[in-house]
Amino acid sequence: MKSAIITLQRDAPAKPRLAEPCNGCGVCCAARLCPAALLLLRPRHAPCPALEWQPEPQRRYVCGLLRQPRHYLGWLPRWLEQPLRHRLHRSIAAGQGCDCTIEVE
Repeated sequence: MKSAIITLQRDAPAKPRLAEPCNGCGVCCAARLCPAALLLLRPRHAPCPALEWQPEPQRRYVCGLLRQPRHYLGWLPRWLEQPLRHRLHRSIAAGQGCDCTIEVE
């Protein structure tokens, strides 16, 4: 199995087990790009450029495309923000539990 080093904030929560609620650890987005990021942002490799660290009091990572889509997609008309957020929420399974199979040491 291929291993890689990803860099995350020291205060980031530990990665939850598969299917446990997402806690904003950031491992998934730091290691791999989701289809939405590939399509909309066109980065060449991880980490996702829209992976945002939320400092105190949250101390967790969030999807910047979901949180503030116009920041990353300057061309996006304001009226499309909510429909895009809805689609992104579904496409990344936000709130559905951890689906990241990466093992963290």
